[in-house]
Amino acid sequence: MDQTDKSQPTAPQGATQAPADYFTGIAWIKSLVPANDLTDCTVSEVTFEPGTRNNWHTHPNGQILIVTAGTCYYQEQGKPIRHLQEGQAVNIAPDLVHWHGASPNSRMTHLAINPNVSKGGAVNWLQPVTDAEYNHLPHP
Repeated sequence: MDQTDKSQPTAPQGATQAPADYFTGIAWIKSLVPANDLTDCTVSEVTFEPGTRNNWHTHPNGQILIVTAGTCYYQEQGKPIRHLQEGQAVNIAPDLVHWHGASPNSRMTHLAINPNVSKGGAVNWLQPVTDAEYNHLPHP
């Protein structure tokens, strides 16, 4: 008899759970390319369970996100939420305050590419995204 708890999300192979201090909900992070002297760039695969999002944050050297599955909610401070689909990407300017996460009803996975991490690090975490902010969808 299978005793697996089906209500618990399953981690993608090789991923670890993201820190609860910086995410609302459950997310999984899998490091694909650690920082090194050759590229000074990190690449991670991040999977967000439905309704999960990260805190508002910035990247000292910018970031590139590439959505590989699901629908990504992406918002820059002061602008409406954008919906990014599988295969779409966004180039995030250095120090731009923003957040990203999954839609309410499905998982979302993206690649996060952080350049020049030896010069200022990869991320500066800010306050959580509130439910009101997350649920404030743009009007067509």
